Amino acid sequence: MDMQPELCRVEDALGILVGKWKPIILLILLQDGTHRFSGLKRRIPGITQKMLTNQLRELEEEDIVTRKVYAQVPPKVEYSITEYGKGLEPILVAMHDWGTAHTLHKIEKAQQQSISQ
Repeated sequence: MDMQPELCRVEDALGILVGKWKPIILLILLQDGTHRFSGLKRRIPGITQKMLTNQLRELEEEDIVTRKVYAQVPPKVEYSITEYGKGLEPILVAMHDWGTAHTLHKIEKAQQQSISQ
């Protein structure tokens, strides 16, 4: 790995991905494709309508997610991941895999500590 720490762009990437809900939103759109707002809201228990709106707007501003509005009554709005946003898939998968491994590591460590006490 040949990176210069003083030129690190990880902070830039994290600025786009950080948030409790953004990775979940992105994984849903990557796995399932296009969703209406209400469909996303149903898939993410615990997220408020305001928070989902804010997270989607931020992802849209970064060209990660696209929003398509249909001229009909009642209004229909769909969200999709952009081609550019699809480039995040290997990063999100790697982060998911590492998070799973880390959780298992913590469980094993806690079990070892309780055995040794």
